[in-house]
Amino acid sequence: MTASTGAEPSRRRGSLGPVGLVLAGCISVQFGAALAVSLMPRAGAIGVVTLRLVVAAVVMLVVCRPKLRGHSRADWGTVLAFGIAMGGMNLLFYQAAARIPLGIAVTFEVLGPLALSVFASRRLVNVLWAGLALCGVFLLGGAGGGLGSLNLAGVGFAVAAGACWATYIIFSARTGRRFPQADGLALAMVVAAVLCLPLGIATAGPKLIDPVTLGLGAAVAVMSSVLPYTLELVALRRLPASTFAVMMSLEPAVAALSGFLVLSQDLAWAEVLAITLVIAASMGAVRTQVGRKKDPAVVLHE
Repeated sequence: MTASTGAEPSRRRGSLGPVGLVLAGCISVQFGAALAVSLMPRAGAIGVVTLRLVVAAVVMLVVCRPKLRGHSRADWGTVLAFGIAMGGMNLLFYQAAARIPLGIAVTFEVLGPLALSVFASRRLVNVLWAGLALCGVFLLGGAGGGLGSLNLAGVGFAVAAGACWATYIIFSARTGRRFPQADGLALAMVVAAVLCLPLGIATAGPKLIDPVTLGLGAAVAVMSSVLPYTLELVALRRLPASTFAVMMSLEPAVAALSGFLVLSQDLAWAEVLAITLVIAASMGAVRTQVGRKKDPAVVLHE
């Protein structure tokens, strides 16, 4: 009896720990995004992305000091793909956020992880949770003036960012398995920064080194890149990609909250209902994950 009692809390901590990391990452990245939107008049969307990724890459290199030797060609290919997905996701999302409201942009972006959860899952119940979250996503997207009043280019950028987000989830998990600690993340961040830097210099130029802009960009980098990406990388070592992707349905809700608190964007009743639906879907996904006795993605790292 004693051995059984001791093992149960251990299993619960192992299952719920990654969930807490994902939720913390969601909050950090969305409040960082709200700060980034307020920074766009100073440096433009691409300039903000460049500051975010370059500063984040420098911080990650200093903190992690990743080893460059001893990795296979497949390891480097995974990091390269991870970095490209990360850079594309950031560039496309900030282009969307410059054209449509933050909560709506995240609403469309989250369709990528939701689609991944459906295709990657082997359990019918996860399709149910994804469907419930999808209802909330569309309700949140249709609240207010409706989808017809939105900038179509912004919607397209957000959907494309969602596709990159799904790719990011896949290669983040693979990178976490191939590289120790956050070494792979640091290297992928460098790849993303190198890809975005020429675009940032071409569009923002000297605005990137303005002290105020640089300081705000550093804050965005920590909140939107360094902290959430590290938390997600650690979480994906113990959560299956399908469950993680369904939990990403929380992003529109957190984005709407950050928009309300930071950007003074009001919440309509339909948005509140949508937030309730996506939270319910995420809670269902968590319960499904905790209740699973054996999951290769979890057992592998225990």
